[in-house]
Amino acid sequence: MSARIGFIGLGMMGAPMSACLVKAGFRLDVTDVDAARVAEVCAATSASPLTAEAAGELDVLITMLPSSAIVEAVLLDDGWAARLRPGALVIDMSSSEPMRSRALAGTLAARGLAYLDAPVSGGVKRAQEGKLAILVGGSEALLERARPVLEAMGQSILFIGPPGSGHAAKALNNFVSACGLMVTVEALHVAEKFGIAPDVMTDVLNASSGRSNTSENKVKQFMLSGTFGSGFSLRLMDKDLAIAKSLADSVGYTLTFGATGIDVWHRVAETVGATTDHTEMFRFLSGTR
Repeated sequence: MSARIGFIGLGMMGAPMSACLVKAGFRLDVTDVDAARVAEVCAATSASPLTAEAAGELDVLITMLPSSAIVEAVLLDDGWAARLRPGALVIDMSSSEPMRSRALAGTLAARGLAYLDAPVSGGVKRAQEGKLAILVGGSEALLERARPVLEAMGQSILFIGPPGSGHAAKALNNFVSACGLMVTVEALHVAEKFGIAPDVMTDVLNASSGRSNTSENKVKQFMLSGTFGSGFSLRLMDKDLAIAKSLADSVGYTLTFGATGIDVWHRVAETVGATTDHTEMFRFLSGTR
């Protein structure tokens, strides 16, 4: 591959995603606020540390960061966007705020830069396998330009709509996921109090209409095992739920059932640490806390 890619953000998802790009043959330059993390990724792959000089040679710059505010600070305040050559493509794969993503697309366009929002779904395991779902907002022409890059990290590349649409779809997906997780957990706790073992009730759900991503991929693996190690934090889920609520407000839709779920999630998130896994909601909704 001839494209040279920069990658900013080497967290739980960013590190394996960057490794997939190297594996696919792209020349990769990486950076992170944690210098040790940069050294670790470079040692494990053929990636190089991203420098200001190298930024001017990039075809694509990917951000995988915690929030819109941080994405904007890195690109605009820290100057990474200003270092890119005209025509370079910025792909924000973070879970960002749709309206801010739309505004960022305009800001970058005024500087001669292209933009896609392309958040991911699938968790750490699928990031390691290069099998993420990637939800793309922007133009279809830019998606086709970026497709070889995205296909190195994802199995399903879905075009959603104009700038910000990918981030909107990601927030709504996590809204459904989080509320479904809470309902599943409460059903398991009620079943156990009645005398049905949680693993048996999980089998019931997976064989029946209550089947979900939570019942299939989280309950036995991370909740009943007590490992709580899905790789996605409870507070990050809370952040995504806040984005979904803000999105609903911005389009004039009043959430009913979902508002209760978002409120419960937020109240729990305020009591936990930054690294608490989101599957620990199983403990927090036990009915005894």
